[in-house]
This record gives sequence, C-alpha cells and structure tokens, in this order.
Amino acid sequence: MKYYLIAGEASGDLHGANLMKSIIKEDPDAEFRFWGGDLMQQVGGSIVKHYRELAFMGFIEVILNLFTILKNIKLCKEDITVYKPDVIIFVDYPGFNLRIAKWAKQQGFRTHYYISPQIWAWKEGRIKSIKKCIDAMYVILPFEKPFYEDKHNFPVNFVGHPLIDAISDHQQISPDTFKKQHDLDDRQIIAILPGSRKQEIKKMLEVMLSVIDDFPDYQFIIAGAPSQEPEFYTPFIKKEGVHLVMNQTYDLLSLSNAALVTSGTATLETALFKVPEVVCYKGSSISYQIAKRVINLDYISLVNLIMDKPVVAELIQSDFNHKKLKEELTKILDDYKRAVMFLDYYDLEKKLGGKGASDKTANLIVETINNSQE
Repeated sequence: MKYYLIAGEASGDLHGANLMKSIIKEDPDAEFRFWGGDLMQQVGGSIVKHYRELAFMGFIEVILNLFTILKNIKLCKEDITVYKPDVIIFVDYPGFNLRIAKWAKQQGFRTHYYISPQIWAWKEGRIKSIKKCIDAMYVILPFEKPFYEDKHNFPVNFVGHPLIDAISDHQQISPDTFKKQHDLDDRQIIAILPGSRKQEIKKMLEVMLSVIDDFPDYQFIIAGAPSQEPEFYTPFIKKEGVHLVMNQTYDLLSLSNAALVTSGTATLETALFKVPEVVCYKGSSISYQIAKRVINLDYISLVNLIMDKPVVAELIQSDFNHKKLKEELTKILDDYKRAVMFLDYYDLEKKLGGKGASDKTANLIVETINNSQE
C-alpha cells in the first residue's frame, strides 16, 4: 500500500521514522512519500520537503512567512493528488496538517492522525474540524483519551508514548568514548538543550550559558539540533568549559548529571533518561502576551502536565533569568532533591503506557485499511 506522511518538526521526523519502520513489519510492500527529515529518509521512500523549510514558530513569524506557508499547502495538495496514497498519516504539526486534512477528506482520502494536536492546551475549537476530517486518531498522552472521548465524544486510540521505544532502543555510548570524541575532561556534565529553531536557540542560549561561571566543577555541553549547522553555534561556544555536540542528544543525556531544557518534547526525553532538569522558555513579548490569553494550562512542560504537579521547575519569560536559573540548577544538583525527582520520573514512565507505541499504531492503521478494502 501507499502511505503519505506529513511531519513538520524534528520530533515528528523521529516519530514518523519509527512509525514507518513499524508499518513495514505489517506491510512489507509499503511505499512511502513524506514531508519530514533525515530520519524518515533513512527508512526509505521519497521526501517532498524537509522540515527545516517548514519550521515557523510563534504568531509573528507565521504571519511574516504566510506566503511561504500557503505555497507549501498548495504544493502538498498537488503532490497528494498525483501520488494517490491509500492513507495520509498526519504527524502532529496541526496548523499545516489540519488544513490538508480538511481538503483530503473532501477528496475522499483516508485520514489518520498520529500524535494529537495539543487542543487540550489551546484552540480547543479545532475538535470540530478533527471530528469532520479525521478518520482515526492515535494519542500518546494518557490524559488525551478521556479529553477526546469523555469531553468531546470522539473515540481515539491511546497507544503509549513513542519516546519510550526510541530511548529504550538507544545504544548507550561509553563515557570514555564520548569524552574522547569531544575532548572532554572528567568533570560531571550539565546538558543544555536550547531547542531546534534558530529563533528560539538565540533567545535561550544566552541566558542558559550565563550560569557557567557559577558552576566551575561542571562542564556544559550544548546539544546541537539536527536542523542546524555547527557553525550556527560558534558564537555561543567561545566561553571556556562550553562544548558543542551535534546529533548525539541521547548520548549526551545518558551521561549528564543535570540539564537546562527549552520547553517541548525534549523535557520529556530528559525525564525518561532520568536526568534532573530545569525547564526554560522565552518567546517574543507579543507572542507571549497572546499565548497567555489563549493557553489554559497550569504548566508548560510535558513532565508536569502528565504528572499534574510541579515535578520540574519551569522558568518562563521574565522568570527565565540568570538569578533564578542559578537557584534552580543548584537545587537539582542536591542529592535529596534529585532522589525525589527520580521517584516522580519512574511514576511518569508508568503513566506513559509502556513500550510499543509505533507498533500498535502501525498495526491499527494497516488493519483498518485492510478491513475497509475487503
């Protein structure tokens, strides 16, 4: 069968690639065409657009790039029409994907959505569109199933979180090998995960690196995003004790003592590697003021949202400054605080439903299509 996947970010590329591998187990003759990244390309098939060309963050940036976004939507519709897939699989990335899904449903294509848009956080009105244009939804967070089914009477499949598989499959590098590769000394490591988009990295790194001199017994390592070139980070690694590691975030987390992490999927990845973390976020003033008025959540990190309590500290906007970052990093280097956090991390993993998210989703997708063709 022919599968058309649309992923617009680094995390979508990871989950899309793992889903493709699982689909091949169910359907060895599977053909893929997709919007995604390097990981999906490694599985096989044809890429239409790389997510590097799609990542526009924040209200202002979307408006400034509206022409490009509309051009991409037109291209996507034309490409689907020519390819004629048996199913379109949308991977998160709701602003773009829900527009395509509405059109695709009208054209008679099967529409499956893997990794729900976060309509429980904002734009809850999108449920109307989802009900009309999505044939099957696969959710990865435990609270999403009751949200959809009890609150909105829309049946969904809870498949567990695919990060559990991605992390458990990771082949851990030895500390000595990692240190040799990156010319590191024997001090403990504090990982810095500043995000994947240029815009957010620039905002986050300056403050994250401001605490280096306060912790001379540690070495700080920036996790370079696969969507960026190493040269982009050059201005930020001039300080002594700062290193850059490209495309080895999981290796870095597996060896880190603590982490400073930009809000997003990386906060959950860090927790699943059992690394104490401080979650950070700072957007443009306009975007932040708009977001404050439309997002109705007690927390911004997935860790705290899933646990429904403040497991990790969140430093948002004006609270994301040198003084508070130093205070929170000091706390998570304390043995007692770390022990409490580890217990919460183990409970978090249990709530996420165990291994097999990609396999469960692939099985359901292929089975549904086969049944509809009989």
